Amino acid sequence: MKYLALVYFDEKAMAAMPEPDWASLNRECIACVDHLKDSGHYLGGSPLESTDTATTLRVRNGKLSTTDGPFAETKEQLAGFYMLEARDLNEAIQLASKIPPARYGSVEVRPVRELEAYRLPEAS
Repeated sequence: MKYLALVYFDEKAMAAMPEPDWASLNRECIACVDHLKDSGHYLGGSPLESTDTATTLRVRNGKLSTTDGPFAETKEQLAGFYMLEARDLNEAIQLASKIPPARYGSVEVRPVRELEAYRLPEAS
């Protein structure tokens, strides 16, 4: 089963981290991905740029509107994600607990919902 591990942390606190510590954390993240790949649990993922580069969009009544920045102000910001393959939620949690930024923020683990199950029959 696929699980998405969403990595959150306080961008301001991370920006204040000394450069050697930040570089070390990034090396740990790369090693974590390598380990997850080697074990067959890593399906994809990526760190994200900071929230000041984000754009939020909405479509209402066919009209597009955009806003600079994330949808809501929060103490922790979405920093990246890991797409994992795990046999169940317990295994996904164990895998996600090894993601290094979990020490500084949080990691939300959610099952991926497959849309194929909701495909409507074709009209004849």
